[in-house]
Amino acid sequence: MSKLHFVFGGRVKDPRTLDFADLEQMHVVGFFPDYKSAEDAWRANAQRTVDDAEMRYVIVHLHRMLEPRLDA
Repeated sequence: MSKLHFVFGGRVKDPRTLDFADLEQMHVVGFFPDYKSAEDAWRANAQRTVDDAEMRYVIVHLHRMLEPRLDA
């Protein structure tokens, strides 16, 4: 199984948290087969919105959720 990663972002209620304000307005960047490509996509989007403290982008390690025993 590839190490699948998911990158998404959106406006948060508080810049110190990941409590997203409006789930309908989330920006789905995409799914990536490795951390490097996910990080590149995350970095491009995070840097594009760097002046907006309420915009957050994250990388989710889907492979850890799908098969948690493999990462142990």
